[in-house]
Amino acid sequence: MANPLASPKAVRELLLRHGLFAQKRFGQHFLVSEAHLHRIVEAARPFTGPVFEVGPGLGALTRALLEAGAQVTAIEKDLRLRPVLEETLSGLPARLVFQDALLYPWEEVPEGSLLVANLPYNIATPLVTRLLKAGRFARLVFLVQKEVAERMTARPKTPAYGVLTLRVAHHARAERLLDLPPGAFFPPPKVWSSLVRLTPTGAPDDPGLFALVEAAFSKRRKTLLNALAAAGYSKARVGEALKALGLSQGVRAEELDLKAFRRLQEALTYTEV
Repeated sequence: MANPLASPKAVRELLLRHGLFAQKRFGQHFLVSEAHLHRIVEAARPFTGPVFEVGPGLGALTRALLEAGAQVTAIEKDLRLRPVLEETLSGLPARLVFQDALLYPWEEVPEGSLLVANLPYNIATPLVTRLLKAGRFARLVFLVQKEVAERMTARPKTPAYGVLTLRVAHHARAERLLDLPPGAFFPPPKVWSSLVRLTPTGAPDDPGLFALVEAAFSKRRKTLLNALAAAGYSKARVGEALKALGLSQGVRAEELDLKAFRRLQEALTYTEV
């Protein structure tokens, strides 16, 4: 069944009829490519748990998910879109929640839930971080700016590699499935987007590890030794830990993978005893 919202013309007419326009402050770029809507739905299958969608916008992806058999809770911050969503999802069993997704009680959603969303650009990184830390999701499939997707899936020793890369790697297996041109959205953004799928491994949050990681990348141009010293770690102890791990005193944070950071955390703990 063709999605009635999967065209720029349909979206323009719908917005005009309701006297609305896309809000830049909400990062609104509505997906209007039917082919990409199908790709997102297929990437999210199987629907083994309830699906949460953040930023449903006008309801195009919500509708595609519902028609594919998903049980969907759609969380939208923009109250202006209430009458639009009530119209476009009329007769479909969507649960609509009008709330800021960053304030939603994600730690209370059913274990094994799924996130499927065209995420608003301005909240993608903090939201995905929070969802991974919540530990309630079996799968997260979402659209983000291509630059953010590159950071989530980066390799060590590359410019995109950093705290977000390691946070994702700690909690999940990450896949960048495909890139979408600006023309797949209305209004078209100035950047490309990417579809990302994260499959959580069940690893719990590790505040100590990520305090170390954030300190290591806080002075990215400095050596790891100097960056950690600037963040308050004992320079002597860091030096001893690096030596114990066979790492150069001139090594930089971007050269260490997740396993190396875990070993460094253990070594620092040992040298403090």
